[in-house]
Amino acid sequence: MKKTKKVAELQKAILNILKKNPGVPVNRLDISNAMGMRKQDFHLFMDSIVGLAKEGQIIHVRKRHYAFPQKSKQWIGELRVTRSGFGFVYVESEDIEIFVSQPNLNTAFDRDIVEVQLYSASRGKRLEGFVKKIAKRFRKYIVGTYHKTEYYAYVVPDDQKITRDILVHEDNSLSAQPEQKVLVSFDRWEKNQHNPEGTVVEILGDADTPGIDVVSVAYSYNIPVKFEERVEKEAGTVSSEIEKKDIDNRLDLRDTICFTIDPVDAKDFDDAVSLEKLDNGHWRLGVHIADVSHYVREGSLVDEEALRRGSSVYLVDRVIPMLPEYLSNELCSLKPDTDRLTFSCVMELDNNLTVVKTIISPSVIHSARRFNYQEAQQIINGEINDPLRDNLLVMDALAKKLSKKRYEKGGIDFETPEVRFVLDEKGKPVDILPRERLGTHKLIEEFMLAANQAVTVEVKKLSKQLRLKLPFIYRIHENPSPDKMQKLYEFLHALQIKFKPQTSVSPKFFQKLHNSIRGTKEELLVQEVTLRSMMKAIYSEKNIGHFGLAFTDYSHFTSPIRRYPDLTVHRLLKKYFNSDKPTEGLTKVSQKIEKIARQSSKTERLAVEAERESIKIKQLEYIQKHLGEEFTGIVSGVMSFGVFIELQDNLIEGLVAVASLTDDFYIFDDKTYSMIGRDTENMIRLADEVRVRVDNVDLEKKKIDFILLENISDRKKRVLPDLSMRHAKPSGKARNKRRKLHKR
Repeated sequence: MKKTKKVAELQKAILNILKKNPGVPVNRLDISNAMGMRKQDFHLFMDSIVGLAKEGQIIHVRKRHYAFPQKSKQWIGELRVTRSGFGFVYVESEDIEIFVSQPNLNTAFDRDIVEVQLYSASRGKRLEGFVKKIAKRFRKYIVGTYHKTEYYAYVVPDDQKITRDILVHEDNSLSAQPEQKVLVSFDRWEKNQHNPEGTVVEILGDADTPGIDVVSVAYSYNIPVKFEERVEKEAGTVSSEIEKKDIDNRLDLRDTICFTIDPVDAKDFDDAVSLEKLDNGHWRLGVHIADVSHYVREGSLVDEEALRRGSSVYLVDRVIPMLPEYLSNELCSLKPDTDRLTFSCVMELDNNLTVVKTIISPSVIHSARRFNYQEAQQIINGEINDPLRDNLLVMDALAKKLSKKRYEKGGIDFETPEVRFVLDEKGKPVDILPRERLGTHKLIEEFMLAANQAVTVEVKKLSKQLRLKLPFIYRIHENPSPDKMQKLYEFLHALQIKFKPQTSVSPKFFQKLHNSIRGTKEELLVQEVTLRSMMKAIYSEKNIGHFGLAFTDYSHFTSPIRRYPDLTVHRLLKKYFNSDKPTEGLTKVSQKIEKIARQSSKTERLAVEAERESIKIKQLEYIQKHLGEEFTGIVSGVMSFGVFIELQDNLIEGLVAVASLTDDFYIFDDKTYSMIGRDTENMIRLADEVRVRVDNVDLEKKKIDFILLENISDRKKRVLPDLSMRHAKPSGKARNKRRKLHKR
């Protein structure tokens, strides 16, 4: 009775807290803290809050978050549709997700910005609503297969998240033939009961035309493959001649030995480096970046298109550039033996590698050489003789010292494996090879990090001198959330990895964790899960530092050819350090930066997702040629429905369905992330090394099925049943055992 009274009092207090902001989700930990709950009474608090949710007095919005119901509330957010047909609307301003069933999607497509209205609160359920109207369409074009019947024509979208066919009137078909891949514009969709209508704007070719699959990925993420003619035309009018007025007031570094180091297949070279030993024993490190802001006028067609794209996109078989080729591959490419306009960050480093002086200025350079990473590494290793070997050697030594210092201060450096594809003339993958990370990659990376940090520190110093906050666009990385850290702790515990939970997590924790598993079979898996536990780095007008790099001040300065925030940073630096009116119009500048930061973060996410999707497609095409073959892999995930396996050599991931494990009845243990045989007690655990056979590849659903043959990590080297046993009927004894389990 005492407990019932206590629970009632606690429930009243919980309701009073949540009623202050109806509809706003609050973490249960914040609620308990506000109530001053003691540890020994926390179980009563949990009984109280769960009871309120079951009664429908409050809503369980998402894990550990609750809200007081607010009827008929309308929100605006981005709709994300699953392949199953239902969707979620993410409301960024409130950090909530609203479930929308397929019948309630109205005429909305995946990624549209929609206005969603909430239903009245259901007992114990999460927020649910229906799409009231579309605020903004995400995509203008859709790639699909053209079909024609006796009465009408239609396009079946390649993107499975678009579940409705697009009707095409014969006059709008461009005379497309059945089964051809086409690009169709989305014209209108007025009622959910009808199909959307569109116009074929381009015939891409037959289904097996090289590159069609990757083009489809680009358009599904609203990434334009081509530039509009007017944009290309404007870019082409920019003069390639460097006149005397262009060089006046620039830092003339044409006598300084500098060079570029890029991938072997790179077409644009946007950063050059130099290093000199000074008489006082210090080092002068120069990072010289193509001066894109000199050629791309703010507010021009090219500039507006660059902002819309946000960044270049690197897909498996192509680069979709942010700027037209004439600019990115010609005028703004730091080609050797050619004068080029640049923007330089020249840092003087003392013997402790502290930056004691920084010069940020428009400049002109004359690159002495164009190296690729492999060539430069061979020169450093002494495999190739080269006149610039001494320059490369001192750069390599300095980069290693900078890396060591950054690591000592807490910088995290997880080297996750990557792969590259070898494609034939039809764009089909013939091999998947690991992408080698060389010392020269790290050399350039450390120099770029140093420059990015240095320019941000200089803006901070200038703000203090002027006694006002200068608007700037930062690259920020928030601390991991408590929820994500808790999931990581549970994961590490399941793998029996020793660690000490942190009340206030720091980069040092991840360093120690990484060192403790270095060289073990769990290393790559833990790195991958650890990276997922962290927040995503984004662009922001507010400087909160960069957790992963352990930098207090950081921005992106080094690649304005392929990232719009870098171009913005160049313009701001010129305004603050190279103009007579550094403080003029700061309010407008601040408003503009806020929009640029949001747009750039959004397009960056799309670019990353598109890149992953293009990789997945090529992995599927590759593994389809190896049906029935055996591979070695690592258990990368364990769920109630099966076990995910990542192949060691090519990083292809597939599923071993629990139904295919016929030697026993397996039970999922969510505490240890393992499958346990009920009778044999055999275990399939995270990070186990296994042998699998490729059983099925579904290109449409982007799904790979494996059959588990052997758990190499099992001391008994247990061999599981062959493929032929997969559909065998269980014995009477086995059927009886399963019936008993179900009865329990």
